[in-house]
Amino acid sequence: MASHTRRLCKCAGVALAAGLALLGLLFAFYSVSFGARGLGLDLSDETHLHTPGGGLANLAIFSHMMLGAAIMVLAPPQLSARLRARWPRIHRATGYAIFIGAVATALGGLAYIALRGTVAGTMMDAGFALYGGLILAAAVQAVRLARARDFARHRVWALRLFVLVMGSLIYRLHYAGWYLLTDGLWSTPELDGPFDQVQYFAFYLPYLAALEIWLRRRPRAAVAHAPG
Repeated sequence: MASHTRRLCKCAGVALAAGLALLGLLFAFYSVSFGARGLGLDLSDETHLHTPGGGLANLAIFSHMMLGAAIMVLAPPQLSARLRARWPRIHRATGYAIFIGAVATALGGLAYIALRGTVAGTMMDAGFALYGGLILAAAVQAVRLARARDFARHRVWALRLFVLVMGSLIYRLHYAGWYLLTDGLWSTPELDGPFDQVQYFAFYLPYLAALEIWLRRRPRAAVAHAPG
């Protein structure tokens, strides 16, 4: 009975992971295509993110979308210990690509906030600016520690970066689940309702906190060799 339950749990976990991977790929495809359109077309009628005549702001936000989607696709395979051991050069090259993409994504988002601000004002500005700053810090730390050959601490920071990179998808999953359950209770088109205000921080801080709890409960050696 116990072994049967474990098999069911394992199958459910695999199905959930596959479903999330598919959603991630669909979201990444949409983000890249939408970002590319935003760089070349006037999308004022489609989204508040487009600034008429705002060349730098548009470059910042739409390149942010495209690069964020790219690193979200590249990040999950980096967690595989088997892939790291078998193809270390690919792991290293992909890691540098993620680093460049994460830095550019963070700077693009921060530049957009500085130039135009978010749709909901100061609190949303703060939440998303903190998110961008944390991505920037995690990316720099992950590469710095890898270059110093401190691989145990490198992997800890890489896990933090992974959680943050997934935040863009998590943000949208939160909204999809909330609207499915409540039909948008406490959420407004201007994104300034009570639920929206929680969301400014809830799509990344609770997950980082959960990771920190897990890191402190695990032996250091286990974290260093943790598989995806």
